[in-house]
Formats: sequence, structure tokens, C-alpha cells
Amino acid sequence: MDTQRCDPDHFRKACSKFPTGVTVTTVMGDDGQPYGITLNSFVSVSLYPPMVLVCIDSRSQMMPHMAVGRCFGINILNHEQKDLSIRFSRCWEERFVSIDWHPGLTGVPVLCDVPAVFECRVESIMPAGDHCILLSRVLHAASNDCLPLLCMNRSYGTIARTL
Repeated sequence: MDTQRCDPDHFRKACSKFPTGVTVTTVMGDDGQPYGITLNSFVSVSLYPPMVLVCIDSRSQMMPHMAVGRCFGINILNHEQKDLSIRFSRCWEERFVSIDWHPGLTGVPVLCDVPAVFECRVESIMPAGDHCILLSRVLHAASNDCLPLLCMNRSYGTIARTL
């Protein structure tokens, strides 16, 4: 018996106990169309220089639009944007239909009413199991006082405003 093998269902269930923020990662395709995907695997990596990473399933339709040197956006969703989280995890062709967004400083799609947005440039892409890790330099960041959307145990929520 292989004692070094973790059951995927147990792993997924255990990971769901860790509360995370919810993002929509966006990019302009070579065809001039916006693309996006819901991700909660987002981590700040470095302050000097400012760097973050995201992890994307290597089979995702998003990956052909990501490359070293390409700019993309990370939109932290607010506590009232559960519908955007669901939309950007489903039907690929309808993700930007009737969605309010504008081009950011680098031209990446920036969603409206989000608590924070990062405009990044991919520095490296590393395979990691069935995902790709995109290590990226933050070129621009902006935030406001909106409460973020959180995900835990396959449910959505938020945190109380601190005093």
C-alpha cells in the first residue's frame, strides 16, 4: 500500500476548510476579446519587487491566453459578487456578456466595484501537478474599503468590518 498517496477527495475536502478570497483573473486575448476565470489560488509573494502568484488548471481554456510577458488582472471580488464568481467558473463564451468592466492601465479587463485589483505581468510559468503556477510582477494595484467575498467549505461569505 502506498502510504505517500493522498486521496484526492480527502485532499479537496481538507483544503475547503481554509477560508480564501475569491478572484476573477482576466486577460485580453490576442483576438482582442476579454477572458476571465474564477480563482481562489492567489498569493502575495514579495514586496520588493511586488510579486504575486496564481494557479490555473493546465487544462483550462485560460492557459492559451497566458504567457511570459503577458499582462493580466486579478480582481478581488466584493461580498456581493457571488454571481460573478459563479459566472466566471461556468460557460466560457458568456463570462463577459453584460458585465461592467473597463481596461486597466495595462489594458487588462478590470471589473467594476471590486475591493482590489492587481495588474500584473507574467514573469514565469511553472508546471505543478495538474496546474500551472504563474509567478507575476505587480505593475499597478488599487483598493478601496469594500468587503471581500470569501469562500470556505464550498460556501460563500464575508468577514465583519473591523473597527
